[in-house]
Amino acid sequence: MPELPEVETIVSDLRPHLTGRTIVRCELLFPTIVRHPEPEQFIDAVAGLRVGGLRRRGKFILIDLDGGLMLVVHLGMTGQLRLVDPLTPIEKHTHVVFTLDDGRHLRYRDPRRFGRLLLGTQESLLASKKLPRLGPEPIDPTFASEELYRSLRKRHTSLKAVLLDQGAIAGVGNIYADESLHRARLRPDRIAAGLSRKSVQRLHESLRDSLLWRSRTGAARSTRIATRGARSEGSRRSCSSTGAPANRASHAAARSG
Repeated sequence: MPELPEVETIVSDLRPHLTGRTIVRCELLFPTIVRHPEPEQFIDAVAGLRVGGLRRRGKFILIDLDGGLMLVVHLGMTGQLRLVDPLTPIEKHTHVVFTLDDGRHLRYRDPRRFGRLLLGTQESLLASKKLPRLGPEPIDPTFASEELYRSLRKRHTSLKAVLLDQGAIAGVGNIYADESLHRARLRPDRIAAGLSRKSVQRLHESLRDSLLWRSRTGAARSTRIATRGARSEGSRRSCSSTGAPANRASHAAARSG
């Protein structure tokens, strides 16, 4: 499952290519991958919106759009975002295709379908509980060892369980929880509330070091997106003509100008 460094890598790779682009058209090949709003509403609402920027929060990709809306992508276990030329054949398990104003496609592929897409304002998504309330970012410079210590003192469960709780610390999964605990010389089943300040400081340092090193070195490239330049206008063809089988559920909408 993609964790904080992998998602950070994807966002960093996509940001310069998507910022400033406009979504011209959206096609859903597997409509239920959209969890909010209803698929038809999602298609109508997203078409014509300009991308203002990309961010990461925990394991979520947040694409800022016009009008305070966010396109939220959670990759689940096997989700991928690929920015490709429109002539690139649509791979099996591609569930969403966004056509951009430069002709390229942003495609979401997810063989196991555990990922999800959301659209709305941050306030509405949090209020409806479609977007969970996340804990602090472990690589944020303001996230101090003392804050982690105070948080752990309230938790009478295993250390690993706390690290995996996205409401406690955002973005950590099995891989980096295990790696951080090993580097800090702490047992995963140790009760979080019983840690000394010195032990928490070791955990804080190992967690940040593991995540920052992976993010900065690009060691998460196994899930990186592919970016390929769009072809000339005359060689482009629409998403719906790139080979999606006729028996797949398909919806499309376009908004002019």
